[in-house]
Amino acid sequence: MNPSLQTAGATVDAFTAEVIRSAVVAITGEMKTNLMRTAYHTIIYEAEDFTVGLFDSQGNTISIGLGLPMFIRGLSDAIKAKIAFWGTENIEPGDILLTNDSYTMGSHLNHMIFTLPIFNDGELVAFSSSMAHWQDVGGQLGGVTRDIFSEGLQLPFVKIFRAGKENPELTAIIRANVRVPERAMGDMRAQLASIRTGERRVLQLLKRYGNQAFKDSIRLVYEQSEKLARASVEKIPDGIYEADSFMDDDGVNLGKHIPIKVRVEVGGDKMTIDLSGVSPQVAGFYNSGITAGRSAAEVVFKCVTAPLLLPINDGSFRPLNIILPPGRVVSAVKPAPVRVWMTVPMTVCDTIFRALAPACPERTIAGHYADLCTVNPHGFDAQTGRFFWSHIGHPGGGWGAKHDQDGMSATVCLNDGDTHNSPVEATEAKSPIIIERRALRQDSGGPGKFRGGLGVANEVRMRRTATIHAHVERTICAPWGLHGGKEALANRISIRRNTGEIEDFPTGKIKPTEIDAGDSFLIETAGGGGFWSPLERDAARVLADVRAGYVSLESARRDYGVVIKQNGRSFELDADATAELRRNDEQRR
Repeated sequence: MNPSLQTAGATVDAFTAEVIRSAVVAITGEMKTNLMRTAYHTIIYEAEDFTVGLFDSQGNTISIGLGLPMFIRGLSDAIKAKIAFWGTENIEPGDILLTNDSYTMGSHLNHMIFTLPIFNDGELVAFSSSMAHWQDVGGQLGGVTRDIFSEGLQLPFVKIFRAGKENPELTAIIRANVRVPERAMGDMRAQLASIRTGERRVLQLLKRYGNQAFKDSIRLVYEQSEKLARASVEKIPDGIYEADSFMDDDGVNLGKHIPIKVRVEVGGDKMTIDLSGVSPQVAGFYNSGITAGRSAAEVVFKCVTAPLLLPINDGSFRPLNIILPPGRVVSAVKPAPVRVWMTVPMTVCDTIFRALAPACPERTIAGHYADLCTVNPHGFDAQTGRFFWSHIGHPGGGWGAKHDQDGMSATVCLNDGDTHNSPVEATEAKSPIIIERRALRQDSGGPGKFRGGLGVANEVRMRRTATIHAHVERTICAPWGLHGGKEALANRISIRRNTGEIEDFPTGKIKPTEIDAGDSFLIETAGGGGFWSPLERDAARVLADVRAGYVSLESARRDYGVVIKQNGRSFELDADATAELRRNDEQRR
């Protein structure tokens, strides 16, 4: 007989608890797979811009499918808000609850959240939910939005299904407010299929083990996750740790930086992350709801405590206290515009890591490129008469180095977790574009004993006349190094006309601009910051970087103090000259 485990006055045997723990992870994995298999748009099935999850009857997270880390609170907070709005007594079997309220879920209106209550033997036991990015929800196509009303269709708390029956009027309203309704409705059906998968699998568990055993097992998962998180926090020295950074601007007040200041307090087995010093909400569309600010804090907390522990659940965050007043750029209130909600929280994460670097360097990471760096050309195809929106995908960029490892190159930014860029062939087949070049960006990684990852140069040529606008960030605030490591190259963007003319820009903000067939635009993403002094990097590793094309001869000498001689296509290390140069550099520093 399996031993029993006591949890909050109830008893559940250890075998059952472990089976259910593993099952909820598998269920969210299956939900994710089904959504990808049935979605209509590449931003879901290629870029994986979505999250799925299971939640208890109070809306607490049981398990979320790995996806966008910044959705870590979005689903849970949305479900809790739905429960508060309707009350559990007014939620019935077969209901499907829908919202895309930006100030509840923290992000932009493109994220539709469908939630299905799971009943067994008349009891509401859990919720199955999906949050996915719809490519278009109406609203202004280009330029900088100044309020939420210009950003698209707003859906308050509504029941798209009541007791198993679809509300056709609501569906008709949604269809009438999107530019490509057949794709939107396809993505809606995919999300519905995903959450029904979650319902079906949870019901199988409930039928086998019973409601009480399921609830006791989940409670035990919460408690175990909490204990592990607290034990990890206790290993961080007590103290107050602070750091600051900034964003380029809000796209309206050009050149006016958006300050980011964080304060972390560690005491015993508890951590407080204070975001009161983050900038007030701004005029441009870089705001996000309070859920996004809390998510940024929780993402870092998870990374420095138990990053590999699954499922990701409510108990993991019980030792964390977050201070975040309303009205900040990551806790904006209506009617603040939020279209580019995802950018600032990533730099908030980077800055929290920066604050913790003196306390636990082995758990932190240098700054990364921290922006999607996407430009999506759109327009009307004269040959077909149809509207097109080219989802080119995330080019990727450089991640910061760790205390014992180089940063990753050409990797999606922190906000996007499991998402990835679209294959060139699939992108070109679905859009009137040609990917002229996609290559690693030499010298973009910050020098250090451990080098930052490299950014990417992504050049796209148009086959049709189109309009582009860009809102690329961190072109001035370059990804920083830690403990003597140097900063990386920053993000940047340019337009290359078919006449040979090149248009450069002071930042990554480009107002709506028409580009002709044959014109191209080049996005160059930042690298990641370095860790420890670059003079400590093994000269043989610098030589390998030069041979691979990651580091130039000039950078090897200037930044690393390594002398490398080139003879045709051959590169050789001059050990004596390197030793002398490094001694001189060390004396100067």
